Amino acid sequence: MTHRRVNPDEIQLRIDPIHADVDEEITGLRTQVRRLRNVAQEIEGEARIQNSMLNQLDLTMTKAEAWLRNNVRRLNRSTIQSGSNHVVHVVCFALICFFLVYFWSKISR
Repeated sequence: MTHRRVNPDEIQLRIDPIHADVDEEITGLRTQVRRLRNVAQEIEGEARIQNSMLNQLDLTMTKAEAWLRNNVRRLNRSTIQSGSNHVVHVVCFALICFFLVYFWSKISR
């Protein structure tokens, strides 16, 4: 390939027969660039879809966290309000068991 200037604004290009397949190579490169562009566009579309799904998942997780926090608060309030009743029931059960074992040991002698 040789360059020859005809005038200052023009370049004349002469291709040797050895390099005659340059047009075919350029066409092949254009095809590959087109394929790469299509792949990049598909990747971009998939990334948008996945980002949308992640945003929806994040919103769902935030709602679930708020729901769980609210229910834990309710459970804590319920435990505090009825907690003293549970302690009384456990103490009464323990006393009844103690007296049953005590009387059974007296009777079995």
